[in-house]
Amino acid sequence: MKVVIVYNGIIPTPLYGGTSRVIWYLGNELVKMGHKVSYLVNKGSSCPFADVNAIDTTRPIVDQISDDVDLVHFNMMVPDLERLKKPYVITMHGNGGKDIELPSNMIFVSRNHAHRYASDSYVNNGLDWDDYQKPDLSMNRSYFHFLGKAAWKVKNVKGAINTIKSTKNERLKVLGGTRLNLKMGFRFTTSRRVSFHGMVGGEQKYKLLNGSKGLIFPVRWHEPFGLAITESLYYGCPVFGTPYGALPDLVNKEVGFLSNKQEELVEAIENVDQFSIKTCHELALEKYNSKTMALSYLDKYEQVLNGASLNDKAPYQKSAAVKKLLDWE
Repeated sequence: MKVVIVYNGIIPTPLYGGTSRVIWYLGNELVKMGHKVSYLVNKGSSCPFADVNAIDTTRPIVDQISDDVDLVHFNMMVPDLERLKKPYVITMHGNGGKDIELPSNMIFVSRNHAHRYASDSYVNNGLDWDDYQKPDLSMNRSYFHFLGKAAWKVKNVKGAINTIKSTKNERLKVLGGTRLNLKMGFRFTTSRRVSFHGMVGGEQKYKLLNGSKGLIFPVRWHEPFGLAITESLYYGCPVFGTPYGALPDLVNKEVGFLSNKQEELVEAIENVDQFSIKTCHELALEKYNSKTMALSYLDKYEQVLNGASLNDKAPYQKSAAVKKLLDWE
């Protein structure tokens, strides 16, 4: 099968770039399975296992699809889809697309993500764990961590910090934010129990995750998936977060605790030893890997190529009320 993966971003990804990483690993797995993959992505991209073409921003994307492909996998919304003569699927990676009917061949990234759009069409994100530094599950762990873009209010880094400060003596390392921000001024906390490590990636991030007792993740929005969760689990870190979005799908009682009440999270954190580092690692390794993801996408591809629609009705979600941040006590 010849598949073109389309995304308005750069591959490979620098540091974070969740969507770029997911489509990179997806393409690599498809190639391993004998399929022909090419990418249509932003200028400056490169890839050793697939052809790369740069998006021409002066032309409609649907006019840049070559005639020799069997299926197009879009990873963002594109206009003029009715003019595309090739079978296609679209993966929605975020929480956009409200108040409009979405295309029938839409794929979401978690069960909850799909259900919020009245759909059951989803594929969980997977990562190539061979591309990650192997965890040392016997390593001494002395702190907790937050992982995400701390500048986003929905990620609730303040909640993570206040939670740690409410424990007896636990420490927190914030990965994805800095204590001093030129736009926001001196922010978050002056506590010596909290340290900031900025936007980290590669070996530095893996080392920090491997030394952590657990992920503090009290998000205040419906997380579509959350690579921070599966990466943390891979390094043996249980997850302490809010019960929103995909978190209940990813975090069962064996690998973490969910509540939107700070006091309850504090109690669970202080009893972190009840969670098995090995169980956390094995869940991510076995369930959230790139091969499993690629096989699930191949099933969706085959449905579309056989003329079936991935959704009986057009996915749709009405915009939420004025309240933008979900409850956190």
